[in-house]
Amino acid sequence: MQSVFGKYWSMKRENLRYNWDKARRMKVCYLFLLPYAVLFTTFIILPILTSIYYSFTYYNILEPARFIGFQNYINLVLQDEVFLTAVKNTFVIAVIVGPIGYILSFLFAWFINELPRWLRTIAVVVFYAPSIAGGAYTVFSIIFRGDAYGYLNSILLQFGLIDAPYLWLLDPKYILPVVIIVSLWMSMGSGFLSFVAGLQGVDRSMYEAGYVDGIRNRWQELYFITLPSMKPMLLFGAVMSITGAFNVSDVPRALAGYPSTDYAARTIVTHLFDYGFSRFEMGYASAIATVLFLIMLLCNKVIQSALRKVGT
Repeated sequence: MQSVFGKYWSMKRENLRYNWDKARRMKVCYLFLLPYAVLFTTFIILPILTSIYYSFTYYNILEPARFIGFQNYINLVLQDEVFLTAVKNTFVIAVIVGPIGYILSFLFAWFINELPRWLRTIAVVVFYAPSIAGGAYTVFSIIFRGDAYGYLNSILLQFGLIDAPYLWLLDPKYILPVVIIVSLWMSMGSGFLSFVAGLQGVDRSMYEAGYVDGIRNRWQELYFITLPSMKPMLLFGAVMSITGAFNVSDVPRALAGYPSTDYAARTIVTHLFDYGFSRFEMGYASAIATVLFLIMLLCNKVIQSALRKVGT
């Protein structure tokens, strides 16, 4: 038994020595990476660690943080019914907007890739604009306005489909579906751009070789050549899609108000915003942020594992 452990630790020492020697030989490369590492550590790693620390404290900004252990997490699960509603709403939005938005982003990018260059540029701008246009909230608030002057109510009344205007943004039955529709429309973000760039980067000679090897239609071309060649973009798009789906907050706050009727559009990030920036209970808000971080991390791992099997 000792000989087995001795061999194991000997191999570990050899690996560490080899990696250290390799790092010393490539020290110039690490110097080039240093600015990014410093920025990533400062603005990503440290805030995450700080949030995790404060999640175990009572901290209201005015007083020093006081360590209270797991009390914030216990209150989240056992006492905060609004948080449980927010979790349910967030998962409903994520399950619908995440996969559908991801698939739509890729399909639109695939279709746009077949257009002439000048037309492709215009189409990319048209599809990407909703994700960065703040004015979209104003447009949708007019469409789903709760009186006869709202576009949707006006059309339905004109065709006799309803007898009275529906309160789309006030009735709990309709708030979440409206939020999901608007979130889907605005989901063409960075993932969509990465798909467009990835499709442009696929080697055209691979398609010619595929035709020689027996590929007969565009769907076979997509599955056997395009998707395997775009794995990094697919993974990046999945991360962005999941992150965007779980971070939905601006859409429900802009359309359904803050808070929404019966918390029908409450999400985890909206709950976090409430406790962090309205009540200034930073310890509790940090616990919410930590739970959201762990959920997103788990979902990213699951989806990335699934996407790595594409084309294998």
